[in-house]
Amino acid sequence: MTSKQRIQWRSMCKSLVLGTFLTSCMIFVYCLSTSQVHFSLPEVPVPYSCAHRPTQSHPKPTINNSDTAYTCAPKVDIMFMKTHKTASSTFLNILFRFGEKHQLKFAFPESRNDFFYPSLFQRSQVKDYRPGMCFNIICNHMRFNAPEVSKLLPVDTSYITILRDPAELFESSFHYFGRLVPFTWKIPGDDKLTEFLRDPHKYFDPESFNSYYLKNLLFFDFGLDNSLDMNDPRVEEGIKFISDRFQLVMLVEHFEESLILLKDALCWEMDDLLFFKLNIRKGSTVSKFTPELRARALEWNAIDWKLYQHFNQTFWKKVDAYGRKRMAADVAELKKRNKEMTSICIEGGHAVEAGSIQETDMQPWQPIGEKSIMGYNLKKNIDKAHRKLCRKMLMPEIQYLTELGVNLWITKLWGHVRDIINW
Repeated sequence: MTSKQRIQWRSMCKSLVLGTFLTSCMIFVYCLSTSQVHFSLPEVPVPYSCAHRPTQSHPKPTINNSDTAYTCAPKVDIMFMKTHKTASSTFLNILFRFGEKHQLKFAFPESRNDFFYPSLFQRSQVKDYRPGMCFNIICNHMRFNAPEVSKLLPVDTSYITILRDPAELFESSFHYFGRLVPFTWKIPGDDKLTEFLRDPHKYFDPESFNSYYLKNLLFFDFGLDNSLDMNDPRVEEGIKFISDRFQLVMLVEHFEESLILLKDALCWEMDDLLFFKLNIRKGSTVSKFTPELRARALEWNAIDWKLYQHFNQTFWKKVDAYGRKRMAADVAELKKRNKEMTSICIEGGHAVEAGSIQETDMQPWQPIGEKSIMGYNLKKNIDKAHRKLCRKMLMPEIQYLTELGVNLWITKLWGHVRDIINW
């Protein structure tokens, strides 16, 4: 055996041992993080609201599309259905800051940053939950379960969610979760996404671990069956169910317009909408779809495409009702305010790769196997008036949850395993 062959053999053995160890760790973490028992909880009426509502005594003057002035108070009871790969972490940051501003009570998960996804949501998964407790906001990843959510929040809670073009979502999900879906391991070549879309049925296994990440993920997130044929009547029933339950369905592709509609629906202020884009990927890791591949991705995710088309239509009806000129002016104002905050808060004025982030507390969560998610560096010597706001606006989700008092030991343990793999 030559020296080169010995080195290759030693490297292969090390990889096998490390792979076996990490796989065991992954199975162990998964077992810890999977909800095993659902308790039957007594039915106790939810209080109307537990908000301190300091702004109710000073209602905000508002002008509607007919230039008629009226007053309203911010709505603070909110269910945000956090879908996957839809800029939802950016919106979560907005909600966290709004909740802190109004001293609201969040319904958080226990030990991890989601509600035992992909199992359907249960009230028992809420940290320190007892029947009859009062919460204002629930916003972490879950698989939606309307009856259980409705027993947790006040009756007049505003239900909000966000969708993304299914082809772009599928590309992002394949990149982010692909290595966690075992059937992708047998896809040959370097461009696994393209190879998969050439013949999805050749590789896809609906019974495979985590397979839901790679087919109609939006429909699945809403607690619905993502394996249905597009023409199955249950698809239309599911879309109607979402339409009846959610007062506002935002769109990633029109994020600023979505926030303006949210501001109008919930009587928020422009200051409440300020944001920086979080969890953005390096451009070099984003697969560029040809028209043919895009068509294949939409065909593979046909239910999500049908869902998206429906809410794209309702979205623009809401924009028309709001007023196109008024919308354009408000979006321009929001972009201007965000640009001002960028100049105040962000070193260099743009996101940087993970290796260039100076503070550990500003490191975003990375997908397994690589460091493709970018983050930010805070400017030095930010004035006192903006220092706290800048840090909050740039803080990644996991760190913000920890600051809000959530014990994320399972998530952090899984993070250490990922760090070893990404090393």
